[in-house]
Amino acid sequence: MANTPQAKKRIRRNAARAEINGARISRIRSFIKKVESACEAGDKAAAAAALKEAQPEMARGVARGVLHKNTVARKLSRLTRRVATL
Repeated sequence: MANTPQAKKRIRRNAARAEINGARISRIRSFIKKVESACEAGDKAAAAAALKEAQPEMARGVARGVLHKNTVARKLSRLTRRVATL
């Protein structure tokens, strides 16, 4: 249990950041799912457009420290390859 005022404040701030980071990860996952669903439907134009929207969102996740850069690089690479093969 936190005893000092600063430790109590850190607990509050960590909870707030966890909520924000969770929302950001959820948003990124939604963009990825949009690309994947367009790929499954076989719609290359929609998949390419969705990928174009997803790329900056994923990069923002790296910049904000929510996702590791290699994770995003791997996911982007796989999505790009998947869209290209349509």
